[in-house]
Amino acid sequence: MEMQQPEEGMLSPYRILDLADRKALLAGKVLGNFGADVIKIERPGGDPARDISPFYKDQAHPEKSLYWFYCNTSKRGITLDIAKPGGRELFKRLVKTADAIIESFEPGYMASLGLGYDDLCKIKPDVVMTSVSPFGQTGPYAHFKHSNLTTWSMGGQTYISGEPARQPIQRYLHQADFAGGLHGALGTMMALTHRDLSGQGQHVDVSIQQAVILTLMVYAEYWDVLKVVQRRTGRQYVTPRAAPYGPLTTRGVYPCKDGYIVSLGFRGGTAGHIAICEAIRAWGLSEGYMQEIKDYDFRQLNQSTISQAERDVLDNALAAFVLTKTKQELMDRAAAEELQFAPCNTVEDLFNSAHFRARGFWDQVVDHPELGDAFPYPGAPIDTSEGAWLVRRRAPLIGEHNDEIYVGELGLGREQFTALKANGII
Repeated sequence: MEMQQPEEGMLSPYRILDLADRKALLAGKVLGNFGADVIKIERPGGDPARDISPFYKDQAHPEKSLYWFYCNTSKRGITLDIAKPGGRELFKRLVKTADAIIESFEPGYMASLGLGYDDLCKIKPDVVMTSVSPFGQTGPYAHFKHSNLTTWSMGGQTYISGEPARQPIQRYLHQADFAGGLHGALGTMMALTHRDLSGQGQHVDVSIQQAVILTLMVYAEYWDVLKVVQRRTGRQYVTPRAAPYGPLTTRGVYPCKDGYIVSLGFRGGTAGHIAICEAIRAWGLSEGYMQEIKDYDFRQLNQSTISQAERDVLDNALAAFVLTKTKQELMDRAAAEELQFAPCNTVEDLFNSAHFRARGFWDQVVDHPELGDAFPYPGAPIDTSEGAWLVRRRAPLIGEHNDEIYVGELGLGREQFTALKANGII
């Protein structure tokens, strides 16, 4: 059976028309899981994103893409070809009922169909239109084609990913598009809030490349302040330092018995860090490790002036010790004594996490009656006291809600509905 969940959510008053392809599917998902009535509009035959693997039980089929399942929860689905005049007219009728439109076509495409922001404002003056594109609606790159690899790379992330002495590496799959989609959801919500306060709609322009740049953390500031181009650090962390000291490499990821952990290691300097360093050393010494630093004075440790050789002695002492422990042992000790260890969790670790279980992160099981199966979905990244994030329905089948929306809501006659389908408009 279809999921039966409370309908009210934080965004329940809003209706969103989702024209996005894979570049911004996440935007509609976020809005839908917070309660908005998101209508996913696909071309007749289905969106190409349905062909993205992996597939349910490895059965390649447009109705079995796990990627599609994840990115389209809480949406109703219809088919519509807006490139055809009849499709455009139907879309305009839908716009009259909507609060916002999300699209990810090439800049200018919607306007070429007479469906640009200015055109839609004539139909609904306070409408919000969010356009997610690889490089934004304007500028010399606006019409460049893209893949996740290109936007991720041109946003600066590929250059800083990988081992120091090797070439950059790409990140897995659709991270750039997810960054763009998330900002698409944020921009849409902000524009809707502005509309509710002012009565004015907006055109929201989201650049995936610029969204990726925002994931660089402090690397942009390193260049702005120090004129240092941060390079790949691999398992290490590189601190830019002015001459004569030069960059300092500190280990951040350490192998342990059953995987890897991250740790700030022996940092010293402040009172809190000094106490942590001394506690970790005491633990190591009690088991016969860290003899080479048993008399080291952490009070004089200064990351701004310490030599690389001295830094390596400290890091190697810690590395030899944590190799004798499991992730859980290190985590338990860290929690008990306020040390700085954290496991590098696998997906299996996350699924079995007592913490996530206690928070109900994996509790929401989504029914897929067409598959005769149900399975858990990742839970809410945000928890609110009211109107919480909730998977309100599984991703729609191709044209699943055509009858419900075209006939039931727009009032099309049965003959007209059949003719539209026969002419490839829906």
